[in-house]
Amino acid sequence: MNWKNRNLRELAHLVCGDPAPDGVTYFRYRSSSYLTEFFEDCDLDFVHDGSTRWSWVAERLSQVLAYSQISPTIPPDAFIRVIRALMDSADAQIGDPTREKALFKLNVILAREGWEAFYDELRIVHLRHLATNTVAQIANPHRPMTSTELVRKDRLIAYLNGCSEDQLIEDILLPLFRQLGFHRITAAGHKDKALEYGKDIWMKYTLPTLHVIYFGIKVKKGKLDSSGTSKAGSANIAEIYNQVHMMLGHEIFDSELSRRVLVDHAFIVAGGEITKQARNWIGNKLDAAKRSQIMFMDREDILNLYTVTGLALPKSMDMPSSSDDTFDVEILF
Repeated sequence: MNWKNRNLRELAHLVCGDPAPDGVTYFRYRSSSYLTEFFEDCDLDFVHDGSTRWSWVAERLSQVLAYSQISPTIPPDAFIRVIRALMDSADAQIGDPTREKALFKLNVILAREGWEAFYDELRIVHLRHLATNTVAQIANPHRPMTSTELVRKDRLIAYLNGCSEDQLIEDILLPLFRQLGFHRITAAGHKDKALEYGKDIWMKYTLPTLHVIYFGIKVKKGKLDSSGTSKAGSANIAEIYNQVHMMLGHEIFDSELSRRVLVDHAFIVAGGEITKQARNWIGNKLDAAKRSQIMFMDREDILNLYTVTGLALPKSMDMPSSSDDTFDVEILF
């Protein structure tokens, strides 16, 4: 990421805590040693060399922005850590206890580069890419979850227990993959099953080298097993495997390129569990092919990723069902 020098200078002044022309600052003042400490807190090995503070910080910020990023719409992890350290609620200054004024100052700079900072319910700051509305954050689905996240996860479990396959795709998977950096996400043939050719969703992902990889997704609401006769609510992994192979061999039309392309990789996504036997069965198939084209996502993967990325819960969760309509109550005369 390359920022304009003007924006780097102004952000550097905020990190240093330099007062504005009116003499007011809403950021903690940092001298030489505290600047070193600030970057240490961001897991960066930068030591101030005694030069002009704002100039040195601007150079370090430019260096951080040059780090690798997983997507053009997601800044380097180190830059996210810098912004979070800068907007730590514990550094609130007199006259700005909620840091709203500091947030406004920061957003004036970020907006010029197409970003916006905001606090979540836990008072942790996040960055949002304005053009795509993508929230950039360090998402680790394997970390311990907060109490608030556990509550959200429980609500999501209840939703998955009662949602349809259509709702799983539209309300959960499409927002999730969009948040994870995939784009051109299309529910292919979702309304006309005859046009699916084994895939429910196709999408593409742009590598840091700007090469594009295409993905197809086969979605099943229930559990995936390997039994000869699947029970109600379950699907046989061998059938899914055949459908995925059909997906990999079928072309999709990319309107951005005006040409047909083949899917490079496939996800098998289960709203329920992928049983151990099913994993072993398809694992043997994939091991024989020595390829990494097919990947798995089961219920727990969906729950953890959706929760830690901070996505809003589906709106349909808060909508009353038809059975809750007060006008359906019989009136006695």
